Amino acid sequence: MYRIGVVDADDEEIAETLGDLHRLTFFDGATMPQFELGTWWLAYHGDDPVAFAGVVSSTYARNSGYFCRVGVVQRHWGRGLQLRLMRAIETRGRRVGWDSIVSDTTDIPVSANNFIEAGYRLYVPEVPWAWSHTLYWRKRLR
Repeated sequence: MYRIGVVDADDEEIAETLGDLHRLTFFDGATMPQFELGTWWLAYHGDDPVAFAGVVSSTYARNSGYFCRVGVVQRHWGRGLQLRLMRAIETRGRRVGWDSIVSDTTDIPVSANNFIEAGYRLYVPEVPWAWSHTLYWRKRLR
């Protein structure tokens, strides 16, 4: 029903698709990521892109990836796409030898619950990088 794969964000058409999905899922609530950085995935339903996620090397945690963005088009919520994208990011992290994946959530209980379900744990970073009410997540990969 859904297929997920790594995409080449340097490809103009792919970058445009990632941008479109970002606008559809975040509206004006988050800045547009730099898609040319890191590794990005798209999830397709048939030929239609319906979700995306990205990971970059963390500047916040040593030898870790930073799960920088995930978005799922609303009509595809509740089908496990965020969890599947998280698993893809973890697989990539293990392959490149990272110790962990870190991320954050702010005011998004569904995402926080997905982090819990995927085995992430709350932690307090040495240098918090977001707002005072942000929750920080980490999953050890080794």
